[in-house]
Amino acid sequence: MGIEFKIPEYKKIRVIIDTDAACEADDPFAIVHGLLSPKLVVKGITAEHFNTPGSMEASYDEINTILREMDMEIPVFCGQKGPLSGDAAVSEAAGFIVEEGLRDDEKPLYILCQGAVTNVAKALQTEPRIRDRMTVIWIGTHGEAPNEAPFREFNAGNDIEAANYLLQSGIELWLVPSLVYGTIHIGIAEIEHRIRPCGKIGEHLYTNLVNYNMSDKADWTQGESWSLGDSPAIAIALNPACGHYHIGRAPLVADDTSSVVKEDNPLIRIYTDVDSRYILEDLISKLNLRYGRR
Repeated sequence: MGIEFKIPEYKKIRVIIDTDAACEADDPFAIVHGLLSPKLVVKGITAEHFNTPGSMEASYDEINTILREMDMEIPVFCGQKGPLSGDAAVSEAAGFIVEEGLRDDEKPLYILCQGAVTNVAKALQTEPRIRDRMTVIWIGTHGEAPNEAPFREFNAGNDIEAANYLLQSGIELWLVPSLVYGTIHIGIAEIEHRIRPCGKIGEHLYTNLVNYNMSDKADWTQGESWSLGDSPAIAIALNPACGHYHIGRAPLVADDTSSVVKEDNPLIRIYTDVDSRYILEDLISKLNLRYGRR
């Protein structure tokens, strides 16, 4: 069993998946999607914190659990242990981003950010030359300014300093804001029916989600559905045209995660929607082809 179709070598891209994998239940689905996609040459996975003690280490452990359940070996790197200003050391994740960014390779490099952007910001601070050698796709912020925060946006809010450093850096940035990433809805019944049977990783994705759903941390969910909000980072790397976007001014993230106008911020790509059918069906099909029963 497996994915039999091939794609031309010149269409493949290098990616680094930067993820706060243990913060809740959507990151693992996106990681799996990336690892199963022939177009994406995953050079490494970097663990992000989510602004609580030990959170980076928890993300690191969850990444390794996913790889074990998928029977895959990909380099995994520990990231910054907390927000940018509180962690002066250069983590192995930031160092790896610098190393891969400086590498001469015909395949373009994309950093797929599914949480805070501390590791990328630290890498840019450490070696500014990488700015012009990669594209960052980030799940984060409330989008184009002005835009008041309807809720505290988790990814930007976990390191506002790093968020603003990235937004002002001039790097090629494709932003997927909250009103877009929140639309990737799937029922838990569908996960149980279509994903759970897909081997050890299917069981892990299902069990991890239902356990989180029953915890006191999941008071924000609707009960029997989920939003796989990190998956657009993978889907956009696979197909940048899987949603609509425009070029707009990068926002400044305020303390409450509102998007504030900053006239001298650079122009970036801002997605206004993505195709949830494409995203979910591509993930589920790849899982079934690799791990499902024939």
